[in-house]
Amino acid sequence: MTTEGGSGISQRWVLPFLGLACAVGVGSIYYNQPLLLVMGKSLGLTPHVMGFVATATQVGYAAGLLCIVPLGDIAERRGLMMKLYAAVSVALLFTAFAKSLAWIVTASILVGLFASVTHIALPIAPDLVPKEKRGAAIGTVMTGLLLGVLLARTFAGWLSDWRGWRLVFVVAAVMNLAFVPLLAKMMPKLPPKQSLSYGETLRSLGTIFRQQPLLREAGLLGMLSFASFSCFWTTMAFMLDKHFHLGAGVAGSFGIVGAAGATVAPFAGKLSDKKGTRYVVTVAISIFIAALLMLWGSDYVHTSVALHLVMLVVGVLILDMGQQMLQVGNQTRIFGLGAEARSRVNTVYMTMYFIGGAAGSLLSTIAWGKWEWDGVCVLQLGLIGLGLLAHLTGYSRKHPHQDPHLSAEDREMLEM
Repeated sequence: MTTEGGSGISQRWVLPFLGLACAVGVGSIYYNQPLLLVMGKSLGLTPHVMGFVATATQVGYAAGLLCIVPLGDIAERRGLMMKLYAAVSVALLFTAFAKSLAWIVTASILVGLFASVTHIALPIAPDLVPKEKRGAAIGTVMTGLLLGVLLARTFAGWLSDWRGWRLVFVVAAVMNLAFVPLLAKMMPKLPPKQSLSYGETLRSLGTIFRQQPLLREAGLLGMLSFASFSCFWTTMAFMLDKHFHLGAGVAGSFGIVGAAGATVAPFAGKLSDKKGTRYVVTVAISIFIAALLMLWGSDYVHTSVALHLVMLVVGVLILDMGQQMLQVGNQTRIFGLGAEARSRVNTVYMTMYFIGGAAGSLLSTIAWGKWEWDGVCVLQLGLIGLGLLAHLTGYSRKHPHQDPHLSAEDREMLEM
């Protein structure tokens, strides 16, 4: 990879470096999930109220995806990423010193807003490889992103048990700030792809949404699946505390289990290259539903605490495998819609995705308050069930030959 104003890194390492950048950025919005009970006790707030903190972070992230990520098509991306990493580090410090609900909700929104830097970095991956390797490249970078999502919970849980929840956000701020000089040293300048004003860029999002039925389908499925996924991770700490009186460290440790599931991302990318994205998405939804049924069933194993925990561990592993496969399949699909607008296509998709996540976090805390784990599980299954319906009846079902990730030969064969 050549450079302009930076030494750059070799082609061999650029995708793993982008994956690490994504991991550090996206982890910022997940530190609070295993800490909600601990933070709530420190601030004198109930679990129900603390659910709004997780929701606020995801609302901020959705706002960043909508308002900041489109700049990836019209701005120099290395400089933009450096500014955003600096901003998210400041927001994390603001969180660390929170003294009230209003303070921590505001800080959480800001963390989410600037952590959207992750989706400036991710669309760079398919620009670096030939079309036939697009799925594998996305899978490599997505592995880093997904490990960041999952291991952030483990890191936060155990560090909080050791030295308190505020230190979690101080350390996270330092890690994000470290990427400002790292990007300057290791990445080249990345010139804008198009000459548009910011207003024109935002207005074009609606046009892209209207003109791309496959993007609408992928966005709806991503929104519903991530809503279901967020239901589990938002309320898991509540369930572990009620049944086993386990702390934030143990709740966060389930992220390690999920991280094992995240390693399926490179496989999912290669499978997308080989068999197409619709096939990968179908397999992913099947795995996702099986995991939710296991997680619900674990609550009815009263004879053995050990068996209950084993079922939870296996269920979390399978759930994360399903979610990561689905995300790789969807993003491989949408990144085939056009290189010149990848940041904006990703903006539309990920805005829908995190609106789903915020809704899932909010609805699951309400379901927990009224019906506890049974209510959460019914909600999760209902959401992914709607996603399955969208997949079975959507545009890609009716127009498989227009999957943009298929080769010209495959399209020609399907049109015969």
